[in-house]
Amino acid sequence: MPGHVYLIGAGPGDPQLITLRGVQCLKKADIVLYDGLVNPQLLAHAAADAELVCVGKHGQQRIWTQDEIQVELLRLAGEGRVVARLKGGDPAVFARGAEEAAALSQAGIPFEVVPGITAALAAGSFTGIPITHRHHASAVALVTGHQQDNDATDLDWNALAKFPGTLVIYMGVTTAHIWSKALIDGGKRADTPVAIVRRCTWSDQQIFRCTLAEVADRLSPANKIRPPALVIVGPVADLPDQLDWFQRRPLFGQRVLVTRPIGQADALGEAFKELGADPLYQPAVEIAPPADWADVDDSIARLADFDWIVFSSRNGVQFYLDRILELGRDMRLLGRCQIAAVGDRTAEALRQYGLLADLVPEDFEAASLAASLAPQTAGKQILSIRASRGRDVLRQQLVDAGASVRDVVAYQNRDVLQADAGIGQRMADGQIDWTTVTSSAIARSLAQMFGDSLHRTKLASLSPITTQTLQGLGFSVACEAKQYTMDGLVEAIRQADV
Repeated sequence: MPGHVYLIGAGPGDPQLITLRGVQCLKKADIVLYDGLVNPQLLAHAAADAELVCVGKHGQQRIWTQDEIQVELLRLAGEGRVVARLKGGDPAVFARGAEEAAALSQAGIPFEVVPGITAALAAGSFTGIPITHRHHASAVALVTGHQQDNDATDLDWNALAKFPGTLVIYMGVTTAHIWSKALIDGGKRADTPVAIVRRCTWSDQQIFRCTLAEVADRLSPANKIRPPALVIVGPVADLPDQLDWFQRRPLFGQRVLVTRPIGQADALGEAFKELGADPLYQPAVEIAPPADWADVDDSIARLADFDWIVFSSRNGVQFYLDRILELGRDMRLLGRCQIAAVGDRTAEALRQYGLLADLVPEDFEAASLAASLAPQTAGKQILSIRASRGRDVLRQQLVDAGASVRDVVAYQNRDVLQADAGIGQRMADGQIDWTTVTSSAIARSLAQMFGDSLHRTKLASLSPITTQTLQGLGFSVACEAKQYTMDGLVEAIRQADV
């Protein structure tokens, strides 16, 4: 039996602008054929075992011909595979989706077309330039500037010159000298306002304003305004930029490297993205189960002996409590213990298991936790759940206060030894504006991973202890969180005056 093909619109660039249906179809696919301009973050929606095939990217690899793509779609579907054909924008708007659908239909292969947000519509929302406006343009025409054989006669430019509304030119960078002259020759005023929008909805979106007479020069190779770009022609392009919310965000255009472990970085990255930044991800440490569960298992068997159980991280909560469940027990084992958590995030992790922390310090760090806990623990038995490495401040202060403390390593915290090649090159080239450093372990790992290149980025530290570690390694700190939380770190970068 033949397979099934989904022709999916990926949207204009921002990975959050794909439709829910598009995500559903990506998850079903055995193989994804995607365009080079598709945001690679969208590929995370594909199944873990799905094959991912790029059909070409300018300047990096050969671009498949349309015939090659259609032959491959027919071959894969003929083998009974479920194929996601991921296309930039909308499959039905200058994306040749109709040709692919026709080939599938003629071969009797079932398919579905999933709409996407096309760049012209996104530009109207993400640039503050509405492509329709009750006072300036009651109609809009979407026009391709990519003509067969570079021939402007494929379109009736005289008619388009008289069009009573906004023209949005797709794929018109290299042919600007042709279509702009054709419009002027057709009677459109040379001083008609024009806005060039490059990489619409991406974190490095750019807007260039000029007139119709100037647009060919602005898009000449010398000015390096490279695709993807579209051109908005008409009075709306001259409106004030008061509607431009996108580029006014406080961290717009800044690249921020998030260095937390896999599985813990997304929330921090999303917080930066909300402020307009472009989050990049390079874990500096990795989290893994302990090499041997014997000590953890013994402590679980003896939980009734302890007065307090202290969690210094969300990882400790997850690994320790999951181990209780794996052993066929449940949270009733903790019934005698009072519970302390180092901060709100750790307390929230406990709530996911139906547990409420009895103590959470005001300052979310081990020293503050120890200071808050010490007066209550003289003569008490304390179980401290920790990582394979870290400072002994908590243990020492509690012992000094008269408590008996047993440390149990519930997870390993290991350095990532090598950065992704792309991230390493960007760091070396000074293309990363900020690097987040959320612990001393991460500080040491980053120093080892990037070496002197780490001087080419601004370092944002979570706490005074992390700052001290960085300075001890020979690196300056551009800002430090006033509140030792991820939200505090984001706010520190937002307010930084550097």
